Amino acid sequence: MPWSKNDYPDSMKNLPEQVRNKAIEIANALIDDNKDEGRAIAIGIAQARKYFEDDNHERPEYHVMADGEDWVLKRKDGKHAIKREDTKEDLIDEAKEYVKEHDGVLFVHNKDGDVSQRLYD
Repeated sequence: MPWSKNDYPDSMKNLPEQVRNKAIEIANALIDDNKDEGRAIAIGIAQARKYFEDDNHERPEYHVMADGEDWVLKRKDGKHAIKREDTKEDLIDEAKEYVKEHDGVLFVHNKDGDVSQRLYD
């Protein structure tokens, strides 16, 4: 079944629009070549990301980290917080949306500073 901009696999829903559209295009071509649907989706997403990364599209890094008693979202090497919340849980949902909108990679840190998650690679 060919996918479109309005009807695509759930695994593509969090991709930035331009990456998603390219992934749909690639996956549809692979399906036309009799590739398995699951593999076509995975390859389409990977190749679409690579396509835009190779186009000197470096994805910005964002970090959720503790700042005293608060939790903040900062851009890599950023001096000021983009968002600030009392709890990590409250900040995570906002941070995910912000990072997706800016086609970034999100690093979530523990209270001690170690990275516990990396999202949107």
